[in-house]
Amino acid sequence: MLRRVSLVLTIAFVTMSVAHAQDRDTKVRNDRDQLKDSDVWVYNDFDRGVTEAKKSGKPLMVVLRCIPCEACSEFDKALLENDNEVRDLFEKFVCVRVVQGNGLDLSLFQFDYDQSFHIMFFHADKTIYGRYGTRSARPEHEDMTMKGLRQAMLGVLELHKHYPDNKSQLADKQSKKADFTVPEEMPGLKGKYGANLDYTGAVVRSCIHCHQIRDSERMVYRKANKPLPPTVLYPYPLPETIGLRMSPDAAGEIASVAEGSIAARAGLHNGDQITSLAGQRIVSTADLQWVLHNAPASGELATEVARDGKSIATKIALPKGWREQSDISWRVSTWHLRGIGTGGLVLEDLSDDARRERGIAADALALRVKHVGQYGHHAAAKRAGFQKDDVITSIGDLSGRLSEGQFLAHALTHRDGEKLPTKVLRGGKTVELKLPIQ
Repeated sequence: MLRRVSLVLTIAFVTMSVAHAQDRDTKVRNDRDQLKDSDVWVYNDFDRGVTEAKKSGKPLMVVLRCIPCEACSEFDKALLENDNEVRDLFEKFVCVRVVQGNGLDLSLFQFDYDQSFHIMFFHADKTIYGRYGTRSARPEHEDMTMKGLRQAMLGVLELHKHYPDNKSQLADKQSKKADFTVPEEMPGLKGKYGANLDYTGAVVRSCIHCHQIRDSERMVYRKANKPLPPTVLYPYPLPETIGLRMSPDAAGEIASVAEGSIAARAGLHNGDQITSLAGQRIVSTADLQWVLHNAPASGELATEVARDGKSIATKIALPKGWREQSDISWRVSTWHLRGIGTGGLVLEDLSDDARRERGIAADALALRVKHVGQYGHHAAAKRAGFQKDDVITSIGDLSGRLSEGQFLAHALTHRDGEKLPTKVLRGGKTVELKLPIQ
């Protein structure tokens, strides 16, 4: 009887998994069927878009979208509607929709690969005007809106109007040298994916998702037994890293400045519009993130803001270690890092109130286990005895306050196979365990 129940449950699980995969595959196929003959969108063919841009003299708006991903799906849906707030601007662009990482020119398409929706704006000669699209742990409408996209598109049209006279001013917006030509040549992806999607079979499984590009980039360093550079571990820092919260409805407009932050020390105010950062014209928050991604470990960023009808120049001074304040916990690619550095644990820094309740000092290490991985190498911590709601108070020689991201950075300096002595609070008692590095 038990074997029969087990068999029924197994069949049910497999059936649900197949149905889920079919739903995702159907989404991808439906997207192609609905838009491949569109009079607005060039579908999944960047080269054709470039050809049309050369003929028309229009700039390119290239939307990169992971169809199966739920994140940003509402924004993507709104973009495709006939009555959205940017529809009248479509005719001023050659609009291209790219729905796969396969074959993506990595020497050109460089953006935050943890996103499932992003836009890049080009001249027909492939000069980059700017980027649009920001993702965080917040709901998507708090980072992206049609109003904000409209402002970005208008800013790009203004840049296009003055091109090529302003080409030298766009130099720092261009992509950097890439180690691989296309994603399917990267470690972990090579030999598993082709350049095209398999629309007749398991189309989703044939697709390289953007976060896999980030995973592969990190794998290069891990395989070479090298530490991850900060730009790889903390890519595309959100403006909050320097104390800025940006308005999603306007280009470069500051919604709030955190007290005592890097931005506050630079004299930036609520309502300021950042028009230029490090010499680059800003058309969106994504442009800000591009500058921060390529910013030095420490140094100054020349900044221009519009305030009360006046242009004000200042400098944002980046202290050593500023990038390490980035929150990477929301990133899809961080799951891979957790398998390496925490054995599959999802951690969060205990709040000040929770610390007081437990008698833990404000400057002490206190990482609560939010989730324990259950399968494969993500179950290593589970096998080592870690449990949900454990509070880690020391790991190896660490006892000072850290975020999950800061701890991951430390964990990745250790070699595969090491086990770090760890103390956790569980039910009012201290339990000693060993955290595996993989």
